[in-house]
Amino acid sequence: MLRKFISKVFRRGGAAGTTATGATGKPAARQRKRAPTVLAKAEHGIGNERLSRGARGTCEGLQKAGHQAYVVGGAVRDLLLGVDPKDFDVATDATPEEVHALFRRSRIIGRRFRIVHVMFGAEQVEVSTFRTADLSEAETDAHGRVLRDNTFGSMEDDAARRDFTVNAMYYDPVAETVIDYHGGIADLRARVLRIIGDPEARYREDPVRMLRVTRFAAKLGFSIDPRTRAPIKAMADLLSNVPSSRLFDEMMKLLLSGHAVACVRQLRDEHLHHGLLPLLDVILEQPLGEKFVMLALQRTDERIGMGKGVSPGFLFAALLWHETLSRWNALKDGGAHAMPALYQAMNEAIDTQRDKLAIQNRISADMREIWSLQPRFDRVRDGRGLRTAAKLLEHQRFRAAYDFMLLRAESGEIDRAIADWWTAFIDADDADRAAMLSARPPAAAAGADGAAADGAPKRRRRRRRKSPGDAAPGPAAAD
Repeated sequence: MLRKFISKVFRRGGAAGTTATGATGKPAARQRKRAPTVLAKAEHGIGNERLSRGARGTCEGLQKAGHQAYVVGGAVRDLLLGVDPKDFDVATDATPEEVHALFRRSRIIGRRFRIVHVMFGAEQVEVSTFRTADLSEAETDAHGRVLRDNTFGSMEDDAARRDFTVNAMYYDPVAETVIDYHGGIADLRARVLRIIGDPEARYREDPVRMLRVTRFAAKLGFSIDPRTRAPIKAMADLLSNVPSSRLFDEMMKLLLSGHAVACVRQLRDEHLHHGLLPLLDVILEQPLGEKFVMLALQRTDERIGMGKGVSPGFLFAALLWHETLSRWNALKDGGAHAMPALYQAMNEAIDTQRDKLAIQNRISADMREIWSLQPRFDRVRDGRGLRTAAKLLEHQRFRAAYDFMLLRAESGEIDRAIADWWTAFIDADDADRAAMLSARPPAAAAGADGAAADGAPKRRRRRRRKSPGDAAPGPAAAD
């Protein structure tokens, strides 16, 4: 109790906070109190019209009630870069209870860090209270990861708690000023990502920061400060202590950033891809697997760039397909029937993955459907799937499974003729489809020797066994 009282007295008096903590949770070093850099509108160029209605309304409402309130973090960074932010976060000196009391449409969430979601129409603004830089009272695990921290502090304390300098700037929409405590403006202009405080201590507090610096570097095209980068390889194992739900959320941000190809390459460069997705490191070392994965990520980036939607189920189906395919082939080689073997391989791939990432059930269900339809596409090669081809078009996951099949053809996994047949079948009218269903299947036209063009023996129709009552046709019948 005495320690908490002294800590509060110092914070009210404006004493400087601490930068970071070690594995014990004790302050690692004290930081000198510094005057922030304050930029006027003429210097930063941000206009309030670029803010969302919710961000402006939240800041104005809090300031009218006598509180400090600023747009903070990635939104300020993006505004300074001339990019429209996807969402806006607000930081304030008001407690979660005070924020909740001011806004009727709001709710307090979180245990690790209590924050408030304020609703403006369909927009959700995340409001956090300034955190103290002194983590001596925070609950940590044996590795130094902060498990729970709801001790509040000053704006300067809060800036010291931010991860990177370019994410630690505050914008006041009322005064129209940008406030920068840690040289974020200079690093933004130099296009450098620099962690605030001691890198090792900050990664121990939250190992996900190693993934975040990788994502930001790839997304923004920034370099990583050498001191920030140096501990990552040695500390990558700390990610195994992060809850699978947090890892899943971070992987979704990475994959849906619009720069997934660059992010995955950056993960590999920083040696962070091992273990995040089982065998992803192995896949990326195999020409066929790497081509397939990179094609899927490239198509995802293109769709996001055009403002189109992306299915998380499709993404994870692509990332884990070669693991599933490898297991499926092994089971078939061991004598298992094709479809039961595929379902077993699918279940094993997803169950293994759940140890690292908390993939939601609806996403894993989409993955299974996309995978399970692939043999039905392949079966048109020998004519077995022709009779059910039209029915397959009606399946609710047909389009996603079809796009998946196109990736397999483009990467060289299956014959391109199969993909071309399905594309033509989709575009054909009813009469043309009927003609296609009665014609020879793709890539299986018979040669002069009676064998299929792909070397497979020509299939013979099984003769119907006659019942004892059937009489053989006599000469008259034969006539």
